[in-house]
Amino acid sequence: MFRLFMREHLIFLIFQFLLVLFIMLLYWLDGFRNVDTAIYSIVISSILTITFLGTLFVKKYSFYKKILSVPTKIEVVLQKEAQSPEIKQVELYLQHIYRLYQKEVQLLYARQNRHLQFMNSWVHQMKTPISVLELMIQEKEVIDSLSVSEETDRLKRGLEAVLMNARLDTFEEDMQIEQVDLKQLVTQVVTENKRLFIGNHVFPVISIEENCMITTDRKWIHFVIAQFLTNAVKYTFEKNKKVYFETTKKDHKIIFSVRDEGIGIPASDIKRVTKAFFTGENGRKTGESTGMGLYLAQEICNRLGHEMIISTTVGEGTTVSIMFKQQEQEERSENDVDIITGRSDESL
Repeated sequence: MFRLFMREHLIFLIFQFLLVLFIMLLYWLDGFRNVDTAIYSIVISSILTITFLGTLFVKKYSFYKKILSVPTKIEVVLQKEAQSPEIKQVELYLQHIYRLYQKEVQLLYARQNRHLQFMNSWVHQMKTPISVLELMIQEKEVIDSLSVSEETDRLKRGLEAVLMNARLDTFEEDMQIEQVDLKQLVTQVVTENKRLFIGNHVFPVISIEENCMITTDRKWIHFVIAQFLTNAVKYTFEKNKKVYFETTKKDHKIIFSVRDEGIGIPASDIKRVTKAFFTGENGRKTGESTGMGLYLAQEICNRLGHEMIISTTVGEGTTVSIMFKQQEQEERSENDVDIITGRSDESL
């Protein structure tokens, strides 16, 4: 401890020594050459310097003791033992660092906990299609290819949800904003899920005008639309119902909606359906919900700068909408070959 103090104030001691020598030299050149007075001045200045350093060491003793000890817990930085403005500022700085550290730890813990819960829920959900496939294999009759396709589709949707959940942490690195033909994209999603419609006896109705262009990321918004479609079909229990894919324009915005004729969402659940792992009353009816679909959709829309809106009536159906901001495109010179679409920092 004392060595650390001396190393810290070594420059002060050297300065003090040179200052005394300079004063002695000045008096010597001025003709004042009394040796006793010089020795007396050196002794007095030494005593004053030692007294000053001693007092300073006593004031900093607790601080040196604190930083030289091996801490057993990080909360030690919250202890306030400062007796000087400098040390008080150091402790304040360490407390700010501690708060930042706590936020980082809490964020990391929440992220890991979310991954763990999602994986546990997903593994439990994937047991159903695997069990069905095993039963089909064990039966001696010819395997129904349509039933196998339905179960494999469920596995694919589950795998895609896991991949999207994992990529969400590196969203900005896996994002490419471009102009997307909304009708073409919706048609593609509906075609990919045609067996889901057939198996549940639900029919899609696409009411989107041609060349309806939106500014977004194709891959991420594809997943969001597929999630809306899956929920719409999954919670439509009656046969021969329809799922409507519609667009409207309002104040330079394109509102894309997926409207079903299903059971609707209870009023007590509507504010929590976008929370992670919330299955609600409807999720308990099907037994297949992970509670992550609308949560991921909400997270993706927020990061893309889109607004997601949910409206529902119990017994009549649910409408999930995305509000896209239309962005004006400027004509570029003939030498340019790309169309650049801008997004505000807030959207990112």
